[in-house]
Amino acid sequence: MASLLDRKKTAAQVVALARSDEKISAQVLLKGIFTEFIEFHGDRGFADDPAIIGGLAYLNEQPVTVIVTNKGQIPEEKLQTHFGCPEPAGYRKALRLAQQAAKFQRPVIFLVNTAGAYPGKSAEENGQGEAIARNLLEFSTLPTPIISVIYGEGGSGGALALACGDRVWMLENSTYSVLSPEGFAAILWKDSSRADEAAEVLQLTPEKLLQQKIIEGIIPESHSQRRLCRAIKKTITTEMMQLQQLKTTQLLEQRRLRFRKF
Repeated sequence: MASLLDRKKTAAQVVALARSDEKISAQVLLKGIFTEFIEFHGDRGFADDPAIIGGLAYLNEQPVTVIVTNKGQIPEEKLQTHFGCPEPAGYRKALRLAQQAAKFQRPVIFLVNTAGAYPGKSAEENGQGEAIARNLLEFSTLPTPIISVIYGEGGSGGALALACGDRVWMLENSTYSVLSPEGFAAILWKDSSRADEAAEVLQLTPEKLLQQKIIEGIIPESHSQRRLCRAIKKTITTEMMQLQQLKTTQLLEQRRLRFRKF
């Protein structure tokens, strides 16, 4: 089936599709792209956040560390994961697994779909800002390839904390923004009902971000989840092979320059 990229969509339509309940789930991505996935739990300091699923897997014959944001599939799971908004323990779990990957020279694959970090009182009390800042700091110098794919929402620092890598790709119906269109409209115009207009101003669509060289590319979507998993797998495999050819010093320098240009 032809990609939806063939049809011009407004930013508001892309936002709606990125948030859709029909968006491919974390569990389907894990099963469709990787084999022999083994989940690891906990941040080894406080708790285990179900909004972050992470562990070891094979991509083809290559061992990798996979870290995925999870919005949940049933109402109870959605409540447990705060609809895919991680708490500090989730970001610390992601950092723990990424550091373990670097120790054993495994590439790190992030699959991101989050409206942002959980804004609740408990998250702030447990150091949400510090956890996100720590991830940005540590991932910027982690001596192993890091590839991020935004497959739904990529909201605020909650997404950036999992997309601070060597390559960032987006599905065609996904977003990547400093805040939500509703939040932007409420702050700038004191009127959240102007969210559709805000979405255009934010330029949060994959096409706009690719033009500005914020991301490396866009992965077309189809109505077949199997076909979509194959497309994501192909992209990750190609990028990983290229990054693994670099020396560690080259890898880190390219990563530094990638973010410095912004």
